[in-house]
Amino acid sequence: MPDRAALQWPFFDDRHRAWADKLGAWAKDNLNDVDHHDVDAACRKLVKALGGGGFLSVTAPGEGNDRLDVRTLALARETLAYHAGLADFAFAMQGLGAGPISLYGTAEQRAQWLPKTRKGEAIAAFALSEPASGSDVANIATTARRDGGDYVLDGEKTWISNGGIADLYVVFARTGEAPGARGLSAFIVAGSNPGLKIAERLQVIAPHPLARLHFENCRVPASAMIGKPGEGFKIAMATLDVFRTTVAAAALGFARRALAESLSRAAKRELFGAPLAELQMVQGHLADMALEIDAAALLVYRAAWVKDMGAARVTKEAAMAKFYATEAAQRVIDAAVQLHGGDGVRSGHPVETLYREIRALRIYEGASDVQKVIIARSVLSESGASA
Repeated sequence: MPDRAALQWPFFDDRHRAWADKLGAWAKDNLNDVDHHDVDAACRKLVKALGGGGFLSVTAPGEGNDRLDVRTLALARETLAYHAGLADFAFAMQGLGAGPISLYGTAEQRAQWLPKTRKGEAIAAFALSEPASGSDVANIATTARRDGGDYVLDGEKTWISNGGIADLYVVFARTGEAPGARGLSAFIVAGSNPGLKIAERLQVIAPHPLARLHFENCRVPASAMIGKPGEGFKIAMATLDVFRTTVAAAALGFARRALAESLSRAAKRELFGAPLAELQMVQGHLADMALEIDAAALLVYRAAWVKDMGAARVTKEAAMAKFYATEAAQRVIDAAVQLHGGDGVRSGHPVETLYREIRALRIYEGASDVQKVIIARSVLSESGASA
């Protein structure tokens, strides 16, 4: 973690500081030359490297962890995002993809999959979004009908991270116990299942494995269901409750890197016979960037700390952290591009890469406008009013 001062905040214990130091040293030595030309191969390599280094052990209970520690997950994402966005993605999806199994899986499901995801031997994916139901999870159309001792899935998922390279997909489908959100269930589907097809690989401005999935007569045993019939919405929201905070942490890592690049630029680049850092306008930009970063960090680690202290849900806190940190990071990185002038839009420059990386974080796992709705409904409920 580049900013050691933040680690002294009371949100953290010594074990968090030691973890951040260990991962930071590893990232500095191993993430300088991540290959973005073949993102599938790069992600497989990163997952194996993170697993081999023991860093994926925190993404699922076991091997000394009896629960998910959100502060550790957030520190990991902040650190990895600072060094390489694709490494952050590889780490995050192991946690999010396996999250429903970690939180609600049976002993058999955990034993089958979590040791593999922790070691980087199996790549995980979280298949929730659909063409007509992104943020509106209750509107999921993919179905899972009971057929003897099996369930048969039919439908489509889209914008699925790790789509095309995952060994396991946690798929949310309508089983029909009740209308809307109460009629959804979650299933483990192996990537090799013949009823699962990769319908389309999706290309985005910050490349990572992404796909549209097609399920046709996709048969899984009833034992592949996570939790009980009709608990899919609860499982999805509980998983996002944990990992939404870590999206904010990744944005924080991107913003810290942008500030570091800008401070270096301001110290070295001269304008009108003096370093940029001596210009009050530049100082104003740097001050705004530092302020945005600290405010975001406080919201991120407040949400993580509240969850780790035993809160059943941190819906409002996670939404605040996700909304503010991602929006603030966009502003910080935009300022960094401006301070770098032409270099800031040169393909492959660190701040140009950050500019492409940050945009998606304001959309996935709940777009910023959706986070506002969540926050407003939470404070209205707390006040006794109705939305």
